[in-house]
Amino acid sequence: MKNTPYVNKYLDDEEKELIKAIESDRYEVGKNLLTVKLLQNLQEAARNTMSEASTKVSIRLPRTNSARVKARALKEGLPYQTLIKSIIHQAIDQ
Repeated sequence: MKNTPYVNKYLDDEEKELIKAIESDRYEVGKNLLTVKLLQNLQEAARNTMSEASTKVSIRLPRTNSARVKARALKEGLPYQTLIKSIIHQAIDQ
């Protein structure tokens, strides 16, 4: 893994392993695709979130959180704003 101690401090084991795989050319694109059930749950959460009138909100996030949200959204095939709305929606419903 490249020398990025600040970022490495915030990575979990799975993220560190992914970085190692990408840097060593062992990474297989599409290997860790979404399951059909997870995709359906995310799409339903996005529809539920989008069906209501929206209010614009501005928040500040640490760069590491922002990067992780964007990476997860890319992995799941969603715009990152939609993923954030989905996460908030799920957290409120719990």
